[in-house]
This record gives sequence, C-alpha cells and structure tokens, in this order.
Amino acid sequence: MQLIADLQIHSKYSRAVSQKMDLFEVATWADKKGIGLMATGDWTHPFWFQHIKDTLEETRPGIFRIKNKPYKTRFFLSTEISSIYSQGGQTRRIHNLIFSPNLSTCEKIIKEMQRRGCNLRADGRPIVGLSSKELLEMVLEIDDRCLFIPAHAWTPWFAIFGSKSGFSSIRECFGDLEKHIYAVETGLSSDPIMNWQIAELDHRSLVSFSDAHSAPKIGREATVFVTDTKNGDPPLDFNYQDVADAIKQTSTGRLKIGYTVEFFPEEGKYHWSGHRSCNVKYSPDQLDKNGKICPVCHQPLTIGVENQVRDRSTHIIHSQDLVLLKNAAGLTFVYDQEKKRRPFVSIVPLLEVLSEINHGSAVKALREYDRLTANFTNEFDLLLRQSYEEIERAGGLRLRQAIEIVRNRQVVVDPGYDGVFGVVKIFSDQKESGNDPANQPSLF
Repeated sequence: MQLIADLQIHSKYSRAVSQKMDLFEVATWADKKGIGLMATGDWTHPFWFQHIKDTLEETRPGIFRIKNKPYKTRFFLSTEISSIYSQGGQTRRIHNLIFSPNLSTCEKIIKEMQRRGCNLRADGRPIVGLSSKELLEMVLEIDDRCLFIPAHAWTPWFAIFGSKSGFSSIRECFGDLEKHIYAVETGLSSDPIMNWQIAELDHRSLVSFSDAHSAPKIGREATVFVTDTKNGDPPLDFNYQDVADAIKQTSTGRLKIGYTVEFFPEEGKYHWSGHRSCNVKYSPDQLDKNGKICPVCHQPLTIGVENQVRDRSTHIIHSQDLVLLKNAAGLTFVYDQEKKRRPFVSIVPLLEVLSEINHGSAVKALREYDRLTANFTNEFDLLLRQSYEEIERAGGLRLRQAIEIVRNRQVVVDPGYDGVFGVVKIFSDQKESGNDPANQPSLF
C-alpha cells in the first residue's frame, strides 16, 4: 500500500486563498491528483469547523470522508497557527501545524485558545500571541496524541529557522519540550538533501506538504506513507494513530514514511537571497562576495534558504555523497549514502508541464489536464508510475519527453528569491530540436 498525503492546506477563510476552497473542491482535485489523504486545514476557524462537521463523517478513528459522495480521498484534521511573540529580546514569527486525533480534541483546543484571548474568527490561519512553546504545551495538556510540526521550516519570515524571525535551533524555540517535535515540514524552498545537513534533524522525520491556497496547487509537495510489512498486512483501514506513528518513527507502527514528493527547491520563492522590489538576486556565493545589504536601496536583503542551510550545516553533502536509484518507471529516487533517511523524488506538477508544452497557455493546459485525469489516470500515477509508452499513447510524444526529463532530474530552474517563485524550464533549445533528453545536463 502507498498512501499519498498532503496534510497542510488552507480554506477559503484564510488570507489570500481562493474562495473556491471548500471541502468539495479539495476532494475533487485530490481525486484528480491521486491523493489518498488530505488535510482539512483551518479547523480553528468557527465557520470552517462547522463546514467540517456538516460535510465529513468519520470512517476510521481520526480519518474522515465526505458524506454521501463517492470521493476516494480521505481527510485528516490538520491546521496551521501563526504565533507572533517576543522571546530573547527579538520578535518571533513562527507557523506551526497541529494534527488532531478527533473533533472533540479540536473543540477543546479551540475553546482553550478562545479563553486565552485568541481571535480565531479573523483568519483561517489565526495569528496568536502565544509562543510556540506555550502553544505546544497547551495542546499536549489537552491531548497528548496531537502532533505538533513546525511548518515550512526555512521560510525567512514565518518559520522556526527563518532568517527574519526564527530561532537558531529547535531547543531554543521549544526548550525542554523539544522532545515532542518529531518532524519538521521542509517547505518548497528546501529539499531533504539540504535538511540532511542539519544535525538536530538527524533523528526527526522530514515531511513535505503543499501549503496550498488553491485546489490546483494541492499535492505540489506530499509525503508518501507505505506499509511496514514486518508488522502485518497492508492497513487499508488506516487511522490517525497509524499516520502519527509513522511520523514519530514508532517501531511497531503499521505505516512508515516511504518517501517524500518534492518541488525542485530552486522553484521555491525563497531559495536564493535578494530584493524583488530592487530586482536584486544573489546566489549563495554572490551573497558571500557582495554582502547582505541591497546595493540599490541599502536595506538588508531577504536571505534565502540555501544560505540559511549552508550557514547552519554541520556537514556538507556533495553529489558524490548521494545514491540515485530508479524504479521500474525510470523515476529517480535520491538517497543519502548510508540510506539512513527516507528518500525523495522531485517533480514538476502536471499543470506546469502541460503549460510549457502548450507554450504557456493556461487554458489549453487545464483542458488537457482534465482530459488526461478523466480518461487516462490521475496526476501522481502519470508523474511517478506510468510507463513512457502509455504516457505517449495517452498524451503524445511531447508529454512523454517532458516526463522523462523530469524523472531524470534534468530540468533547469531559474531560482526563486524574496517571494518570487523560480521558473522551471523542461525543454532547452537542444530538447526543442529533438535531442535525447538523457543527454541533457542534470541539476546534480
């Protein structure tokens, strides 16, 4: 069994989120993408929480489905909290995920947050004055089965390791409660290779989710849970505790993390350093050479994730320290040399692939996306598992070539910086002229 999970999204009640984002819209796109487990998102918001209770029914402990509808995807009670507070003489802005085992626990957390003066109605991702440690302590006192995970850990502005308002370590943030932080969510601008270089993450799980603000963006990153075969038959009846045990790396759990599905981190909007308003973008080496002050406005630059990771790394991983293995479909899995950590694969979302094939036409890309997912297979099956022959038969030679390039990790990305997404290019001039994709330069 493989369970593709995206456990971080937002509802229409969160700032800058599509007003189409209700549970029916999420389930529709999750089925198109082949995602088996979706976050509800935003369960602290009163209107959204009522929508959850009205729309979903529990099928297994902590696992929900839409009532009286044939959607395949299941739902998981996940929300994100923005904590803004002062600690150590600095303003901290940290986003954390809370996974809840049931609706009753959600209600208790909501009630306690309201008692402490938190305004939960203002935004689906509420801004609270509670510190990360206070929030974690509160949640564990209510129900110690909850999971608490720092979100998009390296984002400069709102993350535990963020350059603008984060911390130097998990312990600095959570103190003696750090033992309850079993995982971090790595965000779009970093991949596992970067996080493998951080000593305090050596024994914690790395998870990836989309943080989607619109339904087409769900699944752009995901975590894949697989059956831990030594512990019995595939748990088609998986529950909340199975997912929690996998994240905690519990040895007796029925599931474990098999691998994560990642953006190429250069596509993330904070990968390199710079100032978008001044059109200044620096690679890590350029930042070391030119300094952290913008040459145009003379204000501090937004320091990118690659620099943040490099500055905190306890050891540097080079390409020769990695093991790249392909599955039967030619998809490249990236492992550390000792294979101590969960591997990952890197994708370009299918809509982005189809957009490039259709010369940037979003209308044509969406039309072809809907045709393929209705008549051929779901997005993840196409990206990760289908044979090249079947892809060509269903979508044409250009789609086959594009998927082969992506599976071989041979895309080219103009890195993102200071809130600007990077630009992925699958077909170079040589590819356009028909050269073999296998001969194209790799990111490695």
